[in-house]
Amino acid sequence: MLRLLSIRNFAVVEELSTECDPGFTVLTGETGAGKSILLDALSLLLGDRFEARQIRPGAERAEIAAEFGIDDVPGLHAWLSEQDLAEDDTLLLRRVLDVQGRSRASINGRPATLTQLRDVGERLIDIHGQHAHQSLARPEAQRALVDAYAGCAVLSRSTAQAWRRWRDAVERQALAEAEGGRLLSQQQALQARADELEELAVTTDEWRELGQNQSRLAHAASLLEAATAADAALDEGDAAIVTRLASLLNKLRQVQRFDPAIEEIGDLIDGARIQLVEAARAVRSYRERVELDPGELARVEERLAAIHDAARKFRVRAEELPELARSTAAELAAIASAWDAEALAAASEKARVEYHAQATELSARRRLAGVELSKRVSANMQDLAMAGGRLEIVLTPLAEPASYGLEDVSFHVATHPKQASGPLARIASGGELSRVGLAIQVVLSQAGEVPTLIFDEVDTGIGGAVAATVGRLLRELGSRKQVLCVTHLPQVAACGEVHLRVTKAGDGDAVRTSIEHLGATARVEELARMLGGLAVTAKTRANARELLLQGSGVPVER
Repeated sequence: MLRLLSIRNFAVVEELSTECDPGFTVLTGETGAGKSILLDALSLLLGDRFEARQIRPGAERAEIAAEFGIDDVPGLHAWLSEQDLAEDDTLLLRRVLDVQGRSRASINGRPATLTQLRDVGERLIDIHGQHAHQSLARPEAQRALVDAYAGCAVLSRSTAQAWRRWRDAVERQALAEAEGGRLLSQQQALQARADELEELAVTTDEWRELGQNQSRLAHAASLLEAATAADAALDEGDAAIVTRLASLLNKLRQVQRFDPAIEEIGDLIDGARIQLVEAARAVRSYRERVELDPGELARVEERLAAIHDAARKFRVRAEELPELARSTAAELAAIASAWDAEALAAASEKARVEYHAQATELSARRRLAGVELSKRVSANMQDLAMAGGRLEIVLTPLAEPASYGLEDVSFHVATHPKQASGPLARIASGGELSRVGLAIQVVLSQAGEVPTLIFDEVDTGIGGAVAATVGRLLRELGSRKQVLCVTHLPQVAACGEVHLRVTKAGDGDAVRTSIEHLGATARVEELARMLGGLAVTAKTRANARELLLQGSGVPVER
């Protein structure tokens, strides 16, 4: 719901701010006072293009801002989150325009594009009139209205999703068929590589062990010589280190009784001797294991050569061959899946059946809803200066299925009995389009999702009882939505729950537009002005009081 609208330096408005109420609000004022400026400002705020001449003369820039309550707007919180524009239950829109033709917009204080303004605007406000935002004339909007009335908005979205899944499956099948030769060649090359790698069957552990074994076997003689020398030095012969340490330790033990410090030194030497004895034992054990085995060395080196040959052939490092084998198998599996013509055809057919099942149900529900909606809207048209007029909802089968179903949905209208029906946007005049929109919105008020409706010039070409009917219908609609209506008819204005008067004062560059909320007494004066023009008499005031009592149930003291 629109809560607040603020305008600065736009057209003849220097600065204007007004709070907006729920229910049915009417805006009145003299011709040229600036009532349409409010709608033009809202249209710009919701993404319309602007011209520099719309900026107030003498000003460098114009600014338009609005605050909306969005608790009752389905899907808007999710959309804001997706766009990283989420806040709380209040939405703030702002647009700044300068004389160089530049424009800046923001949503909840964050920079926004005009596309984002339009997207959010379509969820917030629907303007019915001769100017922008005439969503009723758009085929997609007409289709959405029928779907909303049929209660199948969710089915419509799921049908679109099913259509996209079907098209994706068809595209995958076509791509596989078109690239069949390339895929076959790629598959054969991969299979040859996979076979060779499988025959080689090298593993990461084997590669590591082969390297270690090759190094050991290739240097076995040197290893054996070093181990023998170490054994001799440690524990063989009279000059062995272990023997010499034992002799030294024996001498120290003989004299340690003369000085306790010698005992500590002896203990350290004894510990070293024990360690060296263990080292000598380990050297002898190692020497016994070392073998001079030229045959094993030749086998290891032959295996390493085969691995290196494969690595050079496939242009990877030898240690990467196991991973290459795994990735080759994965690529083969992917190609087999992508090139499985039978599986792709089955997937495409399954997606087609799922789409057609949903689209067929959607068509059936649209037909039933279209008949009922046409009757109810046509009935409302009889009271809106279109006696004998009718609305026909036409479902035209498509040559090819689309994301939105199996048919186009269009509103055809005839505004009088002798007129042949035709597309709404082409047949209806501006005022008629607004009144047809009113008739539709009254019927759809329970199903529609946009919380704020604005009607401009719905009173064009009508008067008397018809004007009173328009006012009554708008008031009825205001019990379910926020409704704002710009009107010149006192019969319509008298039905408003809230009455705003737009006035213009001054002349030349000093022109100022202002807006005020009218109380009961001021409403009588405004209605009297609308009834009698400049000459407001006691009789026109009496008529105004009667209109206000009939339209809004508001008694006013004389």
